[in-house]
Amino acid sequence: MLATEKDNYYPIQPIKKFITMKSISWQNALMNAITNPQELITLLNLDMDLLEKAQAAAKLFPLKIPRGFLARIKKNDPDDPLLLQFLPLGFELEEHPFFSKDPLKELNFNPVNGLLHKYHGRVLLTLTSVCAINCRFCFRRHFPYEKNNPGTAGWEKTLEYIAKDSSISEVILSGGDPLVANDHLLDQFTKKLCAIRHIKRLRIHSRLPIVLPERICDELLAWIKDLPLKVILVTHTNHPNEINHEVTHAIDKLKNINVTLLNQSVLLKNVNDNAQTLIELSEKLFEIGILPYYLHILDKVQGSAHFDLPREKAFALHQEMAIRLPGFLVPKLVCEQPGAKAKSPVFFL
Repeated sequence: MLATEKDNYYPIQPIKKFITMKSISWQNALMNAITNPQELITLLNLDMDLLEKAQAAAKLFPLKIPRGFLARIKKNDPDDPLLLQFLPLGFELEEHPFFSKDPLKELNFNPVNGLLHKYHGRVLLTLTSVCAINCRFCFRRHFPYEKNNPGTAGWEKTLEYIAKDSSISEVILSGGDPLVANDHLLDQFTKKLCAIRHIKRLRIHSRLPIVLPERICDELLAWIKDLPLKVILVTHTNHPNEINHEVTHAIDKLKNINVTLLNQSVLLKNVNDNAQTLIELSEKLFEIGILPYYLHILDKVQGSAHFDLPREKAFALHQEMAIRLPGFLVPKLVCEQPGAKAKSPVFFL
């Protein structure tokens, strides 16, 4: 975990409007996630030679993976593309030039605790520091959430900042993962947010529909359905093997309440760095109702250099996708640059 998981994010008190056995089941699945490298290695029948360095890497950035997700990972295969995204490895202990703890210089765009304002017309809020799964390439793996999470007590400053800037029309909930927050908290916050007249859209960036699909419960759907804002949910999927029947069912429920569904991926060495995998991912996403949106170049965060790819290879992969797929299935190849006014399209000259 990146910070202490406070009661805000786990509905301890009985709140009739939101708490049911279904909601409790996803909370239990989250709290029972695997956090011990030895347990993960044992369950997947991997070589125990991996353990020492996995434990060392997990001290720098904790392991976390829901137990239900393990069924999608091949046993006896240390090179499984899903496993590589989440298993701590010795590579993370290596220091690399041009890789840093804050590659996007986000603390320079952090005017209020819990709020990032990098781009015109939209702000990003980190309601929680907690994720359902810890991606080893996460560009916020070193972000000081414990100093930056305002909690419910800090909402007023956040909302005041948004209310004062009429150019802001979209609020992005990120984190951490915003859907780790319980439905009561989400409802409380967005009621205050919706009172700001110039806010038109709510965008939610979440891994949970993919890695913990039971999170898309009746209570969450009721909260979204009641919102007067247009809701966009951006999933994060890097490989077609992440999508199974449970994910499809969760996405169907979101489609039924007219949520706009997009996906962003990160281009990762040995995970999805071949055109066929990326093409299959786009096809599979669209088949279940999600439109491919962004394909990100890796942000150069310390501990992730083993995932990095040369720009020329990234561009070649994207070009092959463009040749073999209809345009609407080709995500934009982009990177983020500190201080830039928008995500930058990637070209190879």
